[in-house]
Amino acid sequence: MIAWDAPGAGASSDPPETFTITDWAHVLARFLDAVEVGPAHFVGLSWGGLLAQELYRLEPNRVRGLVLADTYAGWKGSFSEAVAQQRLERCRRESVLPTAEFVRLWVPNDFFTADATAELVDEMSSIVGAFHPHGFRLMAQSLAESDTIAELQRIGVPTLLVWGDSDARSPVDVVGAQFRDAIHGSEMVVLERAGHLSNMERPSEFNAHVRRFCSHRGGHTERW
Repeated sequence: MIAWDAPGAGASSDPPETFTITDWAHVLARFLDAVEVGPAHFVGLSWGGLLAQELYRLEPNRVRGLVLADTYAGWKGSFSEAVAQQRLERCRRESVLPTAEFVRLWVPNDFFTADATAELVDEMSSIVGAFHPHGFRLMAQSLAESDTIAELQRIGVPTLLVWGDSDARSPVDVVGAQFRDAIHGSEMVVLERAGHLSNMERPSEFNAHVRRFCSHRGGHTERW
């Protein structure tokens, strides 16, 4: 398994103001070339799922399979234009707040269920506290501008959909159902008592489903 820090996140530098989801996908493709990874399974959660969709659209031969978790067909594709803009405005407004205030507004309510442990909340608070405000705003903008509904119907590789049953950011009965209905032959798994970050709230179950899916098909696994 290979994980990376996308431009604007982790140890990577911030991208320019004009960066789009297509630019992120091109950078990912160059990264794959640099580490000499051939066709692989791609695991993308939330915004990472949008990136996985874009990589497949641009270079489908790189993709053996997709695991799309708690993600979106872009905010424009999964919600109304008004909701997409509300989400973008919130991200822009709150990204300039002091770090402690930003963390308080987002963790745990946006990411987890009420059952999340204190340790999990503390872990996510540390992760969110180290975010890049500029990169966060650009990622939010790419979500607000994207509508991949038509592209979902063209996905022709094995696809596993994983959703938390209590995902407040990407509701399974709305967005998850949208993906299930659009991607022919996709498999859907709903994790009980899990919110938007189902991989963190139910790691054993999440990882078991990903391993099962990928082991039946071979190849490397990319995750972000």
